[in-house]
Amino acid sequence: MDFALAQEHEMIRKAVREFAASEIAPTIKEHDREQTFDHSVLPKMAAQGLLGICLPVRYGGVGMDYIALGLACEELERVDTSARVIMSVHVGLGGLSLLQWGTEEQKERYLVPLTTGENIGTFGMTEPNAGSDVVGVQTTARREGDHYILNGEKMWISLADVADRFLILAWTDVEKKKGRDHTGLSVFIVERGWPGLSTGTIHGKLGVRAGNTGSITLDDVPVPAENLLGQEGEGFKIAMGALDNGRYTVAAGATGLIQACLETSVRYANERVAFGQPIGQHQLVQRMIALMAQRVEIARLLYLRAGWLKNQGMRNTRETALAKWYACDAAFESASDAVQIHGAYGYSDEYDVERFLRNSKGAVIYEGSREVQILLQSQYALGYRHDKPLRCELPAYDAAAW
Repeated sequence: MDFALAQEHEMIRKAVREFAASEIAPTIKEHDREQTFDHSVLPKMAAQGLLGICLPVRYGGVGMDYIALGLACEELERVDTSARVIMSVHVGLGGLSLLQWGTEEQKERYLVPLTTGENIGTFGMTEPNAGSDVVGVQTTARREGDHYILNGEKMWISLADVADRFLILAWTDVEKKKGRDHTGLSVFIVERGWPGLSTGTIHGKLGVRAGNTGSITLDDVPVPAENLLGQEGEGFKIAMGALDNGRYTVAAGATGLIQACLETSVRYANERVAFGQPIGQHQLVQRMIALMAQRVEIARLLYLRAGWLKNQGMRNTRETALAKWYACDAAFESASDAVQIHGAYGYSDEYDVERFLRNSKGAVIYEGSREVQILLQSQYALGYRHDKPLRCELPAYDAAAW
């Protein structure tokens, strides 16, 4: 058992930290205030190799492992959640789903442009009346000759108004939809510009205001049959596999947010004087800082363990969900404590901690709410849940082959 990061992991951590400090930090407060997405960050992330960091070189990626993906997400969210969301959606939900389930033709046509940043991708699962209840989606895909005709609406989709390529979860078997039989669900690769597809941006969010979140409307969208991802009826498995990957990036990112709260609070506690001494000398402030230090260490160990399992090509649903649950709750608690330490200043956007608090709340809800994670872990502990292998697990990392 070796807890030390490899040299290449230390290098990627340092490189992403410097990138986030130079390219994201200087303008993030402005974009957060204006609720605008910084489109210029996408080509910059692509140039750094971040959009294909853990994807094989033969598909345009950098060829690093899943640990590198986690470290990159941690460092990005240490500055702002919106940057990490790009990694979660574009790489975690989109790119890795294509790597895991796509045919070689689909990978060449769709995965390569994603890894190089030529195209931006997202995954359309959530709907106005279906969030944690994935089987509750209403979008349908009707087969007509060599096409499927898609109808439905997706909501709360990150990068909805930015993405060029969409993975869409839809019912291909209407009878199974009536009985909520998930084997009637399928996933399709859809391109922006096809007739009947439109997107919109949601404004007025509590947090992640610098990130693009929106809706996708599908009105008789014709999708070629060859754009079916996997087989008909495998949509639920593809969605669950995507969530394993998305939750991993969210857990890693939340760890970065805790780290940011800790660093900011320590700095302020050593500078701010009250009752004749730095507030860091007061024990109740020390307690909040100690808890942040505890949380960040636990969260990092949990997500790195999940990343190791991914590297081995092993199923990691329980471990990734546990990391996501703990890290997101810990980030919310740490951000709340950070605002408390900053007092009245923490209640204004003069300091970053108020943004950290607003951003941290979203992660307790998306990619499977806290309640879903609690139920999931209880089912594992009670022996009610046993993972069955997917048709293909996420490919194990092989440095020579990658």
